[in-house]
Amino acid sequence: MKYQIACAALALMSSVPAFAQEEPAGPVTISGSVALVSDYRFRGVSQTDKGMAIQGGITATHESGLYAGTWASNLGGWGRFGGANMELDLFAGYAIPLGDSATLDGGLTWYMYPSGADETDFAEVYLKLSSQVGPVKGLLGVAYAPKQQALGKVYNNAASNAAGIPDNPGDKEDNLYVWGDISGSVPNTPVTLKAHLGWSNGNSGLGPNGTSIAPTGKYLDWLVGADVAIPGTPLTLGVAYVDTDIARVEENYIRPNFMVNDGKGFGESIARSQVVFSLSAAF
Repeated sequence: MKYQIACAALALMSSVPAFAQEEPAGPVTISGSVALVSDYRFRGVSQTDKGMAIQGGITATHESGLYAGTWASNLGGWGRFGGANMELDLFAGYAIPLGDSATLDGGLTWYMYPSGADETDFAEVYLKLSSQVGPVKGLLGVAYAPKQQALGKVYNNAASNAAGIPDNPGDKEDNLYVWGDISGSVPNTPVTLKAHLGWSNGNSGLGPNGTSIAPTGKYLDWLVGADVAIPGTPLTLGVAYVDTDIARVEENYIRPNFMVNDGKGFGESIARSQVVFSLSAAF
């Protein structure tokens, strides 16, 4: 779901001991992952005020290609997403093999924010095309969230945003996200190199409860990094440099929601560059 964890999980799946695959395969396969990350970045923007997060997910996949699952992470938990401390994603889709090395995958994700304010949840459909040539894996994806109140631009100016009084209540907006991922294992090593580039186009605001997923309207996010599978264990260490092209002047309208809240006041932007570390395991 989230590319930081997805890349690590792919690397881990390739390191599962052979004896685990000797049992007769049934029509349904259960897989999952858990991770500890130094910062939860979603499309380049921190969701944890640049703090640590514990994340995990599980997926059931039928031999026909149908699958369904869930993924969760803790959040910063103050002004964004209605004050929710947790993100819970429910997803389902269908993956179709295209030849020997490509897969077309389409589905829907429902983003939930338990204990948050009303109208924070939203749905998004996605389509992904992945392929592998030798040790190199590539993926192109597009995700679209149709018009929903959680993504609406309910604050039209900085004054109403600062006062917390919507001047455009009930507004509904949509969001488009296009991205590409590439990764490749280094021969004769446990190292996998990875990179990501994404483009968001949506509501240039924070929505009714800090829920906009394109807070400045249009922006780019990117990631470069590496994963190292620890031999003899199901663990993978990851490191990635994450950044966006969101300019400081674009953040004026959405402060203080777009700034780190350390309990003592508001500090730096949650969209500035950051090196993110992770420790993950897949099963």
